[in-house]
Amino acid sequence: MVFLPFFLGLLLVTVSENDAAERIQAFVIPHSHMDVGWVYTVQESMHAYASNVYSSVVEELSRVKSRKFIAVEQEFFRLWWVNVATDWHKKQVGQLLKEGRLEFIIGGQVMHDEAVTDVDDAILQLTEGHGFLYETFGVRPRFGWHVDPFGASATTPVLFALAGFDAHLISRIDYDLKDDMQKNKKLQFVWRGSPSLKEKQEIFTHTMDQFSYCTPSYLPFSNRSGFYWNGVALFPDPPKDGIYPNMSLPVTKETVELYAQTMVDNIKQRAQWFRTSHVLWPWGCDKQFFNASVQFMNMDVIMNYINTHSDKYGVAVQYATLQDYFQTVHQTNLSWDVRGNQDFLPYSTEPFQAWTGFYGSRNVLKGVARRASSLLYAAESLFTRYRISYPNGPVQKEWALDKLKALRWAVSEVQHHDGITGTESPKVADMYMEHLMQGMMGAEELLAAVFLLPQTLELSNDIHHTPQTRSTTVKTDSGNVLEQHIIVYNPLAWNISTYINISVAYAMAVVLDDDGKAVPAQIQQSMESSTVYDLFFVVELGGLQYRMYIVQFPQSHCDTGSACGATHVARVVTFKKKNVSQWKRTGRKLLPVLNECYKLMFDQETNLLHSITDRCEKMRVRVQQDFWEYEANGDVHSGPISDNYIFTANGSAIPAYKSVAMEIVPGKVVSEIRQYFYREEEDKNHTYSVVTRVPVGFEGRLACFRLEQSYKVGPLEINRETVFRTRTSLKNNRTLFTDNNGYQMMKRTYKTFVNNTIARNYYPMVRAAYIQDDSSRVVFLSERAHGVASLSQGQLEVMLHRRLWNNQEWNLGYNLTLNDSSVVRPVLWMMLGSPSALSSIYQQEALQLQHRPVVMPIDQPRDNNRQPNNRQHTVAYPPFIFNTNVQFKFI
Repeated sequence: MVFLPFFLGLLLVTVSENDAAERIQAFVIPHSHMDVGWVYTVQESMHAYASNVYSSVVEELSRVKSRKFIAVEQEFFRLWWVNVATDWHKKQVGQLLKEGRLEFIIGGQVMHDEAVTDVDDAILQLTEGHGFLYETFGVRPRFGWHVDPFGASATTPVLFALAGFDAHLISRIDYDLKDDMQKNKKLQFVWRGSPSLKEKQEIFTHTMDQFSYCTPSYLPFSNRSGFYWNGVALFPDPPKDGIYPNMSLPVTKETVELYAQTMVDNIKQRAQWFRTSHVLWPWGCDKQFFNASVQFMNMDVIMNYINTHSDKYGVAVQYATLQDYFQTVHQTNLSWDVRGNQDFLPYSTEPFQAWTGFYGSRNVLKGVARRASSLLYAAESLFTRYRISYPNGPVQKEWALDKLKALRWAVSEVQHHDGITGTESPKVADMYMEHLMQGMMGAEELLAAVFLLPQTLELSNDIHHTPQTRSTTVKTDSGNVLEQHIIVYNPLAWNISTYINISVAYAMAVVLDDDGKAVPAQIQQSMESSTVYDLFFVVELGGLQYRMYIVQFPQSHCDTGSACGATHVARVVTFKKKNVSQWKRTGRKLLPVLNECYKLMFDQETNLLHSITDRCEKMRVRVQQDFWEYEANGDVHSGPISDNYIFTANGSAIPAYKSVAMEIVPGKVVSEIRQYFYREEEDKNHTYSVVTRVPVGFEGRLACFRLEQSYKVGPLEINRETVFRTRTSLKNNRTLFTDNNGYQMMKRTYKTFVNNTIARNYYPMVRAAYIQDDSSRVVFLSERAHGVASLSQGQLEVMLHRRLWNNQEWNLGYNLTLNDSSVVRPVLWMMLGSPSALSSIYQQEALQLQHRPVVMPIDQPRDNNRQPNNRQHTVAYPPFIFNTNVQFKFI
């Protein structure tokens, strides 16, 4: 290589500290932004570039002592460490950490999204990564680097402060706000994200300027991108000749001054936006440093050239970590503005690019991710108590921890800012889903083992040991009865009284608890199939307690004077389908459905909800609920579009139906209202449905205050975004309250913009959202994230589903058009009451929705008269635990 002597000569040049102090000091931060998903699967990324990043970076840092690098997400590093790294690589990593030249930033499994993640899952993925780092290296990260999440939550700085971070770094905030902060040198501040913790958990925060985390790639002297000498990563395989697309022009005697001037100009431009003369200059971007040798070899020359001519340029440069930069800024002893618990949501990049669409993208994945998180919590809490109570029990610790580890990994992984957001390609969404489902299956195996294995017998440590049996006597009222056993576990630490629902194939059922007592139950025809029945029954569970319930199915007449009297056979009442075009004088024929807490009135003229009365406070609120659609533009030549990320309302929403049918099922455990919405009057099949369940018989208990609503939405037509709109008589002035990751509530005041006002008033709802006035509050609780808005007086709408296609070249190239043809079935709990009454209970209810009882059928219905040993019930132990067909008895 002809310019190698030129390189070596410049490497000898240094600049003194005194000289550097008199000029702009640039901290060059080498990094690679490595998405755990997005366009390519984790496996594809590891093969194409990610493994090479860590191998080549470690090798190059080991060669030259001045070089440094920050490593961010842990998933790729852990995979490299376990599967790729040699003993030499591992030894060098330890040495580089000691020298402070390799620095782990954030340290979580991923760089988690900040809008639609639950705080519990953000903590999970952070501790998953931190645990590995501490166990492996004895280090803990001290700095945040949230450069790519789409907006910044006020929960994250609190979380990072609690984790012991010294400083935090963000980037993606609203474009006009960032512009204002740059002009006024307000990009750095002290963030007190919690109104209760305040200065106790504050953190210094640096906002990246308009160039964000990527090195400016424009070179005035070349038609190639600059500062990316390794080029662009190729998929699926690295090129055999080592030649990648768009490799930057090499640094030579002819180009070094041109490169240096370009870099200096950018450093000086950035210096104008900050209060100190210290400039953080990120060097890297997506999928960079897979050939760290060519990267450092070229940059070394430029940096040494700048330092050689520092007097001319007025700039000194050095490789740095965030520790180096923030420590230097700290030593300036400046006072900084304090920011309270305001967040940076929503996020827009242009007037018609409001990144609020992803709040509702891939609703199915969002739901599965949250269910997996809840199941993980249940499995961890149950196994922990099991180990305390039965340290020598037959559920082998290593086997159980492997099951938990797999689900922890999957739940952590999907929190990535292109994971649970729904902004990934279909194959990556499938990867997340596969990992989650496999992890959930393992957790269910663990739950079954704890539930079913004998706990008081000293058995072999081998999990495949033949199970023992134990007996119980079940009282029946009929000689011809089928029986099924259901285990129900309460993963919460407090007592609960609620109902659960299982599907059965028989028209009559009796439910007995583990004391042999009949419990209140209700059976009715399912709305899904004429051959399936819904069985509801009441469960009373202590904190972290599980119980076994016996469901009996009498095959002949059952005397209501016996245990069968505890089961109410509910009948479906069908109402005539009503066409919107024929609505006349509404509100005259109202039909009440009530429990001990609420009275719901349904209008027989429209088949829609008319009002809800809080019976405790004798407060009535007008309420109407229905489905609406936004019609998205799919042609970039015709105007702004909606996609995975962006929601652009192409006009106001329109009603998504022209007729409504209704069924009501009055009950003694739950009363059910089924509403079916038809796109056209003549349609035979409905497009949307909502089932509202009103708990009955729970006076004085939390369940009384919730109205459970289950929705069925999809498949949608192309370029439709569906919302469920609730219009009330509340005077909320279009002010909305939404939760920040389930951690705290944020007041969202309606704002008017020149363009795109609807989309820019959408906010994420992770656990809760509500509207209120002086006397009333209407709360919605969610078991997955949605987008919500209050666009008119007394109104709250929830975006439930999106299906989009557009012809934007970038979206088509990466398959990011969100052509989601799935059917989604989200659940919301609605509550109504005075602000003071609901303030004390809605957050506890939100936790109950998130951590509903785990219901596990452990056998199929069978004839109890055929059981041996005085009708001791014998259960086939699940084969996924033992890989045998051994049978198991229960007490």
